[in-house]
Amino acid sequence: MNDPTKHQIPRRRILQWTVAGTGASLLPDWARADKGTGQPLRFGVISDIHQDIMHDAEDRLRAFIQHMSDEKPDFIVQLGDFCVPIERNRRFMEIWNQFPGPRHHVLGNHDMDGFVERKGAYAFSTQETVEYWGMPSRYYGFDAGGVHFVVLDANDPPPDHEGPRKGYSSHVAKDQVEWLEQELDASRLPVVLFSHQSLERGRGGVSNQAEIRSVLEQANRKAGFQKVIACFSGHHHRDYVREINGIHYAQINSASYFWMGADYPHARYSDEIHQRHPNLRFVAPYQDPLWAMVTIDREAGLLTIDGRSSDFVAPSPWELGADHEAFDSATLNPAISDRKLTLPALRE
Repeated sequence: MNDPTKHQIPRRRILQWTVAGTGASLLPDWARADKGTGQPLRFGVISDIHQDIMHDAEDRLRAFIQHMSDEKPDFIVQLGDFCVPIERNRRFMEIWNQFPGPRHHVLGNHDMDGFVERKGAYAFSTQETVEYWGMPSRYYGFDAGGVHFVVLDANDPPPDHEGPRKGYSSHVAKDQVEWLEQELDASRLPVVLFSHQSLERGRGGVSNQAEIRSVLEQANRKAGFQKVIACFSGHHHRDYVREINGIHYAQINSASYFWMGADYPHARYSDEIHQRHPNLRFVAPYQDPLWAMVTIDREAGLLTIDGRSSDFVAPSPWELGADHEAFDSATLNPAISDRKLTLPALRE
């Protein structure tokens, strides 16, 4: 772990920003806005519901929306692997749209595929899913509560790709990287980034993750303070947070299950359910849906994740003979753990 205090802005530098120039404050926006009176920002986050695999995905989403409607966060966001753009998923989308506040989407690798209809990966175009969900674009930025949020689409093909894609890509192409640099440069607010695939996990993560992390760290150096504070991702169905050079990388667990694969088939539900949802045999489902409420408190300099815990629908991966080391039992957990992360750059 890096020493987080080294990214804290010296008080004398803040004073220099305040008195320089012709009286206009040169403080970054987070240091000027609502000091002493600002309310913490809260957002609800859910990931990897997998409507097209999980038999009770609608119930899981309905529970999340009901909870968030009661809690009234500033916005909600889903981190991908949500649903493909087909007619029978209209009711699923209607549940999502019942949340009365702002709603944001991140594209996952399974949101364009057609394996349920046996059409293969990328049976649908990115634009079809973007339009079906009502996204402004496949990648975009927005402000909320004194924080700038960046949504990436990490499903670009790699630069050496030729011909039709057959498997899943997890890349951020050059045009999107250039956009990200401009987006970070344009905002003076602290930044939180959302992507489906992780920017720090090797297997299955963003293929050019080192390049993206370099862009984020360069933005922090250029700003003179810890501008990019956290990155949230799904995809890996794991529960952990990792810090790299002062940036927190939070992995948000699936709302539904962990994928075990063809080596660990098991029928946990009725024959009828498994006939309608054949891929259920290859997952270790969670009994209860998982999601989290994230709070960014600029005054306290804290990012808090309030998660949920559940249990595996029996048998667990370990009861099926899964190797603890091979499956990394420390992060294979039917939970999103509660965490309190220090953000020294948000404090004077």
